[in-house]
Amino acid sequence: MRILALGDTGYDYPFLDTEDYAAGETVTDYIARARAKWLDDGRPIADFAAPPPHALPDNGGVVAASGLRPVSTAAGRYCARRGCDFGVLLGDNVYPDGLTLDTDGKRDADRLQRLFVEPLAPLAAGNDAFRFYALLGNHDWRTSRGGARAQLEFLERTPPFHMDGFWYRVVPTNGRGLVELFVIDTTLLLGSVEVPEIAVGADGRELPPDGLDENPKGVLPLAPGEADQVRWLEQALADSTAPWRIVLGHHPLWSSGGTKSAQARVLRSLLLPALCRGADAYIAGHDHTLEVHLDDCRQVASGLAPLLHVVSGAGAKQRAVHKPFAAHQLEGHPELTSLWARGLIWGFIHLELTRERARVQVVSTANDGGGVPVEEFAYDYARRPD
Repeated sequence: MRILALGDTGYDYPFLDTEDYAAGETVTDYIARARAKWLDDGRPIADFAAPPPHALPDNGGVVAASGLRPVSTAAGRYCARRGCDFGVLLGDNVYPDGLTLDTDGKRDADRLQRLFVEPLAPLAAGNDAFRFYALLGNHDWRTSRGGARAQLEFLERTPPFHMDGFWYRVVPTNGRGLVELFVIDTTLLLGSVEVPEIAVGADGRELPPDGLDENPKGVLPLAPGEADQVRWLEQALADSTAPWRIVLGHHPLWSSGGTKSAQARVLRSLLLPALCRGADAYIAGHDHTLEVHLDDCRQVASGLAPLLHVVSGAGAKQRAVHKPFAAHQLEGHPELTSLWARGLIWGFIHLELTRERARVQVVSTANDGGGVPVEEFAYDYARRPD
């Protein structure tokens, strides 16, 4: 049984921020701006590289290239060769502001067609039972609760996509009885607690908090039950009889980018007790990287098997890893084993499950946009004991 994991696919040229359409910026200007952002994020300048540029045809402005179509093409080719029984979409499906209910002068119908139907629906061709089990990310909540609900309703009613509320559990039709998915909305979950706004210095250490992380406009106030996802997840995992229990969320618990460290730390405190006691793997996006980690669960209890943690957020927009931060994170967290992590990359994760084992395959595609899949790293993982 094979799973295609795609994250953060929603970045595309017709729907950028207004300032991105500024005319006259050259490639040199674009690289200078990327370099300034690199330094602002505390990354060592010796590691600097810019995401591939793209010239906008209408005005000649230069923006970061979108990998949506190269990645979807590479995924289609890889699935044709290795097989994909179903897929998961890990949020930030619509950049930068989610659905806007047409209030920004752009039609949501066009967004849905260009970001979902055209690039992703063809991956289900010839397989009527194929589904993309989806969730929302922070950008999908950015404009309003109405926009988030409009995307939910589209995904609920439009095959091959599937949602059943902002959080839900599902036994995939094509899962051959091997797996149950537990989908949570980590944006709502983070909205139920205070998260410090943290930057990382060039030595990889977190700088003192500078206030609190701001929630997307659509999140607060929370609706009844939206703060109870952890209790729901604990019970759902305990009730499951599936051999594999995989939890999907947008925000990672571990990642190497550095800019999401406070969110990750808060989520570990909320989710690891349930995950370490009841799940086999956690799969997320949010950081625009491809990563594979293990958490040995010592922060929950001794004697538990390691928990697999996968980050697949390189579906359209690239972000670098922060090498000093990643090294400092490993030094300060002996429970963490980082098996593979790379930024400034487009790609996805492919998982192949038998009843007792999984093979995690990291797949990239080149910046030339040709959509050729390249196998980067593979890891064999044993299902955790019940």
